Amino acid sequence: MNIAEQEVWPELRREAMSEAEREPVLSGHMYDLVIRHRGYPEALAYLVAASLANQVFNIVAMSDLTSDTIARNPDIVTASLYDLNAVLDRDPACETRLIPFLYYKGFKALQAYRLAHALWLEDRGGVARFLQSRIADAFDLDIHPAARIGRGVFIDHGTGIVIGETAVIGDDVSMLHGVTLGGTGAERGDRHPKIGRGVLLAAGAKILGNIEIGDYAKIAAGSVVLKPVPAGCTAAGVPARLVNCPTCEEPAKSMDHTLSQAAYDYVI
Repeated sequence: MNIAEQEVWPELRREAMSEAEREPVLSGHMYDLVIRHRGYPEALAYLVAASLANQVFNIVAMSDLTSDTIARNPDIVTASLYDLNAVLDRDPACETRLIPFLYYKGFKALQAYRLAHALWLEDRGGVARFLQSRIADAFDLDIHPAARIGRGVFIDHGTGIVIGETAVIGDDVSMLHGVTLGGTGAERGDRHPKIGRGVLLAAGAKILGNIEIGDYAKIAAGSVVLKPVPAGCTAAGVPARLVNCPTCEEPAKSMDHTLSQAAYDYVI
């Protein structure tokens, strides 16, 4: 157990027990998803299994799959703890870590993707694609299991997010609902965006093609980006233009969606 888990897991259990005392109607829910488990990896495996199990892949079979995958890939747990802390740090509606762990579909979908990605790398594409389909059904996010996503990622709300096969997302990125990291058409090969560290992707942003969004850039809500965005810049509009260079230092962490009054005559 690493230091972060030593701090987080006892806190999650205390919060779950406290919630069970305050709301007895939720006591079974708290026991099933948190209290009865021996540690964070076990609870995470069951959380994903309970979210994705269906009549084809029942809870027992899904739990075996998720537990075994996490046991072989302990980095999933590390990334998950960073993701959980990111939600607590960046979402003003989040009061405790228990809330996103139990209820935030952006967080849960991201953890399910991490298991699917590990299976994809183990050349188990059939199972990985099955999980991709279940993530889409359960959470309304479509994340290809081959995509590469860093840790400390915050997916707020999550509804309608699409992340393509060759997309890459760096550490500490924040994105809101309706974000698309897609291709521009029927091209094959490396065809999806590369998102740098600490980037903020606001609601409804569409980044299309094999283009790079530089570290700590910001893509404004509803923008359509078809060309690279330099590090530290803000892009807004359809088609997107650079409206501020540089922007705030770490937009993904500050969740600062405001735009500068200055405008740049540079269409991207």
